[in-house]
Formats: sequence, C-alpha cells, structure tokens
Amino acid sequence: RLIAELNHRRSQIELRPRTIFVGGGTPTFLRPEPWQQILAAMHSAGVLDQVEEFTVEANPETVTPQLMDILVAGGVNRVSIGAQSFDPNLLKVLERWHEPANVARAVHTIRDAGISNINLDLIFAIPGQPMARLDPELEHSLSLPPQHSSCYGLTYAPNTAMTQRLKMGLVTPMDEETEGRMYEHVMARLGREGFEHYEVSNWARPGRRCEHNLVYWNNGNWLGLGPAAASHVEGWRWKNAPHLGRYLSSDPEPPATDVEHLPAEQRVGERLMLMLRLREGAPLDWLRDHLPAGDARHATIADLIAIAMLERTATHLRLTHRGLLVADSVIGKLL
Repeated sequence: RLIAELNHRRSQIELRPRTIFVGGGTPTFLRPEPWQQILAAMHSAGVLDQVEEFTVEANPETVTPQLMDILVAGGVNRVSIGAQSFDPNLLKVLERWHEPANVARAVHTIRDAGISNINLDLIFAIPGQPMARLDPELEHSLSLPPQHSSCYGLTYAPNTAMTQRLKMGLVTPMDEETEGRMYEHVMARLGREGFEHYEVSNWARPGRRCEHNLVYWNNGNWLGLGPAAASHVEGWRWKNAPHLGRYLSSDPEPPATDVEHLPAEQRVGERLMLMLRLREGAPLDWLRDHLPAGDARHATIADLIAIAMLERTATHLRLTHRGLLVADSVIGKLL
C-alpha cells in the first residue's frame, strides 16, 4: 500500500526530494523483505536521484547486520537511534523497554555497515531523575560517539500513557528550576565536546546538522507517506488518516484529515516561531519584508528584548541564553 501511495503521488507531482526521513514510529521493526521492496520502488521511481540525506529512525533492539546492509544498499546514510536514557530505572519510567547496552551494540552495527552519521536521542527531566544522574547519561552518549545529539526535556503530550499517569498523580513532573539547570548543563557539556547548538534541542558536529529537520524549521515543503503522515506543500497542510485499516483499504489516495490553508498572517507567525527555534534565529531582512510597520509583534519583540529574552545580532533576531530556558513561552508570544 505504501508503494501504491508513492506511485500515486509521483503521478501528481515530481518527487525529487533532497532529504528523506523514515520515522514517526519504529521503522526498523519492519522485516528486511518489505524494506527491500520499498527501497527498490523508490529507486525505480527516481525518488532517490537527488537525495543527499536519507535518515531512518531505529530502536536499539531492532538493529541487525542484515537490515543495515539492506538499508545501506538502498541509499540510507543516516540513522537516528532512540536511546532516551542509559538508566534502566528511567527507561521504565518512560515505558521504553530496550536494554541500555544494546544502544552501543546498535551503534557499532550501524558503523560496521558503513554509516557514520548517527544521531542519539536523549531525554532529561524525567520524573525521579536526580541532577547527579544527568552527567553519566551525557558521558555514556558521548563515549559512543554520535555525530548528532537530540536532547529534549520530557514533555507530556496529549493522549499518552505518561500524561495519563500524570493526571492520576502517579508521576511528579520535574520542577522548572531543576529542568532549567539540566538544560544548561547539557548545553555546556555538549559545547565543550565541540557540538554546535543549532536548534533549541539539537546539537551537531560541524557539517552534521539534520538537513531534513531544517526543512521543517524553515517552514519548507514536505510530503508525508503512510498512515498519519503529515504534509506541508505551499501553505497547505494535511495528514493521512491515522487508522491503519482505512489507509490500507483506500485507493489510490489515502483519506486526509486536518486539511488547512493558513491565512497569510498566521503563516508569518508560524514561520517566525519556527525560525526562532534555530540558534541563529530569524533574519532581520525577513522580518522587515514580512512584518508590516503596524504589526503588534514589533512591540512584543521590543518588550522581549527589553527583558533579555530576545536579542538582535547584526543579521538576526534570536533567543538569548535566558530565552532558551523558556523558549516555548517566548516564541508563543509571537504567534
């Protein structure tokens, strides 16, 4: 069905992406044979002709030499591993069931297959995680060592088991002061290791930024394939229906949900929000071109600069160090 959707979309638009990201779940649970079929279909359709970065997300337990050889032969050149934590007790809190030792095994297997561009995901501010446990987590990750690191403070997303446990009083969220100190420690430690902090929650070795995610943060165009996949093309947004049965039974086009075309004013706010997540911020010339003189956001920006949440460089408007600690709150004022 996924191949059928790919061919249908190819009949509508020219599919010559520069980046591809397979994720939003655990695609390495898929058996090698379907992977071979999907990659062969992408090649025959010319979808991979101009791809520079092809990322696949991986659970440490599902990385095998056979699968990695198939992915490499198919053009995959970047893998993102969901490590989350190296502490078995914290993994239980997160309801992640892999063995911490398998993260290193997965990294070695991926490298042996010929992929050096590896991202490791880490989560901090986990309920019950003391400040003293953060450094061992970072050191364990850096010892592997990755080319890219995504480090997130734990968020309580709607309709998740963690959020339900929070509502029931079964977990106590990290206090804001401790979470802020953890974030500062992550920034300092990764900075000393030579990582570039290029987005609120992302660090990279020189030349190893995630090019695919930069498309999102610059509000570019992307096309999602598969159930629940989201797309954004020239201001139009939609998602494929998340119900697997409906997706499998649809032909040729999967049913779409959440279809919207944002008005120009809202699109400007969204673009500004996304660019401010980048450490370089929003270009001043873009602000001049897209924020009219009477736009209320000018006053908000001035207020945020006055309280040292935002700052102007010679070329950009960006978050200050203080603003980074409360980035979502600061950016939300400019939507």
